[in-house]
Amino acid sequence: MTVFSIVLMGSAYLFPAEIVHEIIGVMMFELWAVHIVLNHCWYGAVFRGRYNARRILQTIINCSILVCVIFLMISGIFLSNHIFTFLRIESGLGFARIAHLLASHWYYMYMSLHIGLQVEMLAEKFRIPRKGVSDTILRVVFLLLSLYGIYAFLTRGIWRYLILQQHFFFLDLERGYVLFFLDYISIIILFATGIHYLKKLLQKKKN
Repeated sequence: MTVFSIVLMGSAYLFPAEIVHEIIGVMMFELWAVHIVLNHCWYGAVFRGRYNARRILQTIINCSILVCVIFLMISGIFLSNHIFTFLRIESGLGFARIAHLLASHWYYMYMSLHIGLQVEMLAEKFRIPRKGVSDTILRVVFLLLSLYGIYAFLTRGIWRYLILQQHFFFLDLERGYVLFFLDYISIIILFATGIHYLKKLLQKKKN
């Protein structure tokens, strides 16, 4: 899902055929539907139990992702030139373009934060060392990528899309596809690392 998200951020600039973007978008929505079904217990417990700072943070991020996904799918259907043309939607296209642009970039930010909340679980799953020389090397690598992520965030003008200072998507093709993937992966690492340490700080204060 993360890989699909990065590819979709490249829009049709990564593919000569626009239908590829639509197909991947539909696949992404289906994966999210499965993800929500598999985690239905979490959503069912939203209005139950006590809330601390950590749970509030997690709830805001997860629910925001859900809202972005819904807006992305609805606006994507409006903008479809291939898969959903049978619906014959001809009105509201201007609003749909803005909604799709805005929702896609906020989704990318919230997705990055969501990954950051799952760092410890991912480390256990993939057996990533958490102590010793290997752990130190990983921390340095992630620190460097996070610093580069700040540069990429500013250079790519992501903040402009988040506050609608730019109403159309622009991809600097002169930077090449390798730098595109490096930039957007670094942005994920930047926000994931930041929220990970914020979570640890909240946990420390609670203890």
